[in-house]
Amino acid sequence: MAGLLGEAPTDLSLPDTVTVLAVDQLRPGAGQPRRSFGEAGLASLATSIREQGVLQPLLVRPVPGGHEIVAGERRWRAAQLAGLSEVPVVVRALDDRQARLAALLENLQRENLNLIDEVDAKLELAAAALGLPRSEARSRLIRLTKEEPGEDAAILEALFGPLGESWTSFTKNKLRILGWPDLVVEALRGGLALTLASVIVSAPEDHHARLIGLAQQGVSRSGLQAEVQRVEQQTRELGTAVTVARKLSSRRFLSGLKPDERRAVDQWLAKMPDVLK
Repeated sequence: MAGLLGEAPTDLSLPDTVTVLAVDQLRPGAGQPRRSFGEAGLASLATSIREQGVLQPLLVRPVPGGHEIVAGERRWRAAQLAGLSEVPVVVRALDDRQARLAALLENLQRENLNLIDEVDAKLELAAAALGLPRSEARSRLIRLTKEEPGEDAAILEALFGPLGESWTSFTKNKLRILGWPDLVVEALRGGLALTLASVIVSAPEDHHARLIGLAQQGVSRSGLQAEVQRVEQQTRELGTAVTVARKLSSRRFLSGLKPDERRAVDQWLAKMPDVLK
């Protein structure tokens, strides 16, 4: 992670001067990696804050008119729910890029992000570490898994080490989800387990909404797998039926049949249920 934040320390657990600021002097940062704040989780954190206070200071930066939260918006929101008028903070002078990267690092190290926000944050950090636009970082990571380890691999190892996950595991197991259909991605953002999403995404896309609904109702992974297999069997059978119907409606196909082939087709048609005649 060296160099990502320029002169600012990259290890956010290092000691810093802690002060306090009024909650109404703080405002959320535009670079907040977390896109959703669960009400139940905030309420639980607020209860903890009432009992123990805000144990981890917020990271903020001075901006015109007050201070902007770089990392710790969830604690700030919960502190307000708990009725606190002020919170402990660490103030750092950070530019927009440094603030964004610091927010990503702090959230990944200390916050329970949902899976999509986690993947987005780690991809953005990887892009910054490799000096690439975010749009190019995904394909670069995938290519690196197929190459001999080099300088870029060493940079990624140093970046991902403190995050508790190897960059290769991240690339092979999590990065792929950013290419999944929007409906599945949004379900993951809402808390759907990756193990369940992996099953759902294997089914035809027009069945995803129903399968997500089943998962949210508590259907197990094995139950979803059975349903996906049933859907796939139906799809295969429908495809076969469409192919047969197309051939039987083709004069060219029928006129090209040999006599014994035509007799076989006629015999098969004679055995069809009345509902199909």
